[in-house]
Amino acid sequence: MTALHDCRDAFAKTLGELAEANPDVVAVCNDSVGSSKLGDFAKAWPERLVNVGIAEQNMIGVAAGLANGGKLPFVCAAAPFLTGRALEQIKADIAYSEANVKLCGISSGMAYGELGPTHHSVEDFAWTRVLPNLIVVAPADRIETAQAVRAAAETEAPVFLRLSRMGVPDIMPKDYRFQFGKAAMMRQGRDVTIIANGVLVARALAAADILAAQGIKARVINMATVKPLDEEAILAAARETRGIVTCEEHSIHGGLGGAIAEVVVSRHPTRMKILGVPGIFAPTGSAAFLLDRFGMSPEGIAAAAEGLAR
Repeated sequence: MTALHDCRDAFAKTLGELAEANPDVVAVCNDSVGSSKLGDFAKAWPERLVNVGIAEQNMIGVAAGLANGGKLPFVCAAAPFLTGRALEQIKADIAYSEANVKLCGISSGMAYGELGPTHHSVEDFAWTRVLPNLIVVAPADRIETAQAVRAAAETEAPVFLRLSRMGVPDIMPKDYRFQFGKAAMMRQGRDVTIIANGVLVARALAAADILAAQGIKARVINMATVKPLDEEAILAAARETRGIVTCEEHSIHGGLGGAIAEVVVSRHPTRMKILGVPGIFAPTGSAAFLLDRFGMSPEGIAAAAEGLAR
């Protein structure tokens, strides 16, 4: 059985390594030390962990102030509260001000499945990708998570890292090198393209296996960076295959699929199918159950792709 890994562990380990090497690295959280896996960080550098309590708007202001003072803040909070409750501060204090702050949306998508819509974060791509200056990333596994955290630390710009707690297998190759705005070709194919990010990449690969058994060669692309998009990879898929299926742990409105559709419709129209939460408040249930419910099981993704490939 394939081992599954929590990307938060890779995030916390990498953040600790960055803090060990750079005394300016600080963590800011909203009473989320446990869920953000900051326990070891707190023990090693208690003076470099700022816990503002359940006050997300204040948390963003504190992080912006630390960045203005020369620190390198990583803001760690549950994604629905980080992006929803503090959106105005993210817009004004981080994006508009170009503050060198790294926003880490923990337990994104429907990872808090059983806690219901108040804790689901299926709007955060839409809210964040429209803000100028803000890089938006959803890593696919622990390998990509670690590299994305390091890339964020090395980049003088605001970054939103969307991190899930749902266990995923290691899928990125050992020689993989993450770059903002650069998609990863996971599998070649000329019949149809599946583009996914986050926890859906592993399911997209499983869907490609199902399609291969039917004689359909699916191209699979990991579009980890939602902003800036790898437009060349999208246009190549539009030109070279019969259609594009997008899969995301997000609403079908305003997310990865919408961003790709904006590129396709203006530069090389092709058939598309956008898989995601269909514009409703998702019910309670595990993240895996909800993904299956909304047609994003490997079989569901394969069925959507088959419809475009024929």
